[in-house]
Amino acid sequence: MKKLNELTLQMISKLMVPVKNERGSQTLEWLGIAAVVVLVVGLVSTAFGDGESIGNSIRGAFEGWISDISG
Repeated sequence: MKKLNELTLQMISKLMVPVKNERGSQTLEWLGIAAVVVLVVGLVSTAFGDGESIGNSIRGAFEGWISDISG
């Protein structure tokens, strides 16, 4: 039984090493999310940078789709 306990402890200690090496991974994930948000905001501001509001652009797109459907 003592040998089994020693093997179990060795196995657990070997399995815990990768978990301990994951420090900072959450920080990288948050930085990735922040980069995506900045990219999306930049794209939206570029797309609507000509002074046209988002609502007017969406309405114009829907009107175009409806006119295409109705012929």
